[in-house]
Amino acid sequence: MNSKKLSVVISVFNGEKDLNDCLKSVSFADEIIVVDNSSTDKTMEIARKYTDKIFTKPNNLMLNINKNFGFSKANGEWILCLDADEQVTPELQEEIKLTIEQLNNGAIDGYFIPRKNIIFGKWIEHTGWYPDPQLRLFKRGKGKFPEEHVHEMVSIEGEIGSLNEHILHYNYDSISQFLQKLGTIYGPNEAEQLIKKGYIFDWRDAIRFPAKEFLSRFFAREGYKDGIHGLVLSLLMAFYHLIVFSYIWEKHKFKQINDETMLAETEKEIIQSSKDLFFWFSKERTKLIKNPISKIFHKILRKVNS
Repeated sequence: MNSKKLSVVISVFNGEKDLNDCLKSVSFADEIIVVDNSSTDKTMEIARKYTDKIFTKPNNLMLNINKNFGFSKANGEWILCLDADEQVTPELQEEIKLTIEQLNNGAIDGYFIPRKNIIFGKWIEHTGWYPDPQLRLFKRGKGKFPEEHVHEMVSIEGEIGSLNEHILHYNYDSISQFLQKLGTIYGPNEAEQLIKKGYIFDWRDAIRFPAKEFLSRFFAREGYKDGIHGLVLSLLMAFYHLIVFSYIWEKHKFKQINDETMLAETEKEIIQSSKDLFFWFSKERTKLIKNPISKIFHKILRKVNS
C-alpha cells in the first residue's frame, strides 16, 4: 500500500491572489499537486513554496480536463480536489484526516463536502448557494470529471457519503469578475449543453428563462434572506439566463421572428411573470406573518409608517 494517504489536486489559472491561502489550508496533506493552466502572473512562484509537483497545461475552457490530468498524477489513496479560490477549514482538515484513517470501515468511495460561498464579501446562506454540496474527496481511481459541463460533479464509481465540515469558496469579489465568468465561460457552455439535450428554440424563453431564475433564486431559495446581496445576485443570475438564451439564439444564426402576434405574446409572458411574482410575494409574506417574531416586527413597522 502506498504510504501517502491524501493527495490534494489544485487546478489554477492566474491565481496569485488566492493560491497562497488555498495551499496553506491543505499543508496537512501528504502530497500537493498543482496543475497550472498557463498562468502569466506569480502563480508558479507561489506554488513552488508548497510543492514540486507542478504541471503546466494549456488553459482549456473545459477546465475539468486539466483536473482529471491532475488526478492521474496523484499517488495518494485518497484525492481531495480544490480550486485556487477555495480553502479547507481547520475543522474540515480534522474530519478528512479522521475519515481517511478509517480505510477499513466500509465501502464508501467518495464524499460530498458542503461549501460556504463568499460572494461580494458575504457568506451567501440562501439564494441557492448553500449548502452547495461538492463531491471532492474520493478514493484514487474511483472518481473523475465527465468533461461535459463546467459545473459538473466528479463522477464516482461506488458508494458516496457526506462530510459535515466546510470548504470555504471565495467565489466572486467584483461585479466585473462575475460578469466575465458568466458571460464568456459559463454562458456558452450552458447553451451548448441545453442544445445537446434537445432544447427546441422558442423566442419567448428570452422572457421565461430570466423570470424563472429570479423567482427561483429570490423566493423559492429564499434569496431575500440574504438582503441586498440576495436581491442583486438573483437579478444577476436572471441576467445570466438571458445570456444563455442569447447564445442559443446566436447558434440559430440570430433567427428572425417577425410574427405579427409578437407584441401580444410578449405582453402575455410579462403578465404571467407578474402573476408569478405577486404569488410569491403573497406566499412569503404570509410565511413571515405566521412567524411570531415577524408579527411583532410587522406591528412595529406599521406604527413607524403610520
